[in-house]
Amino acid sequence: MLIKIYPENPSEKLIQQAVDILKKGGLIIYPTDTVYGLGCDITNHRAIERICKIRGIKLEKANFSFVCSDLSHISDYVKPISNEVFRVLKRTLPGPFTFIFNANSSVPKLISSGKKTVGIRVPDNTIARQIVRVLGNPIISTSIHDDDAIVEYSTDPELIYERFQHVVDLVIDGGYGDNEPSTVVDCTSDDFNICRQGKGIWE
Repeated sequence: MLIKIYPENPSEKLIQQAVDILKKGGLIIYPTDTVYGLGCDITNHRAIERICKIRGIKLEKANFSFVCSDLSHISDYVKPISNEVFRVLKRTLPGPFTFIFNANSSVPKLISSGKKTVGIRVPDNTIARQIVRVLGNPIISTSIHDDDAIVEYSTDPELIYERFQHVVDLVIDGGYGDNEPSTVVDCTSDDFNICRQGKGIWE
């Protein structure tokens, strides 16, 4: 299924439609402020396994991050952070960054894959954040970007739908996506370490 949602004023009815699919264990492809993401409810084991199959990776080696709706939502899943880290998050989020934190016990074991850290995003995209807000849980954030594929196949929602319609339950057309991933920042110590330079400019 392909539905059009306008990021400036997302339809509550269509957001709920996406949420209903997630609650039933469905997979969705959704817009972010970087590349389009493939996601599911982080509490659904079977849905996460389906994503691993699509990505061609083993569950125990998966390195997923997830999308939260806001800063307060992040605190539900990470160990206490310093005031300095909080100030940086407040300045940069929502935005094109993935922050790696020390995970607390609320993070499903499938997401942390036995590790003690977790990557979290709060994208500057109203559609993605509204889905998470209505769902009440974060959603998986794994890119559909493929370095070997033609750019349009990971940026044009209609071509994304053509490619993935038989393996996901919903593709959300939120306009053309970007082709540059998020900047990944490790916050597990008092220092901020750039693990991957992407769209986000670190100042």
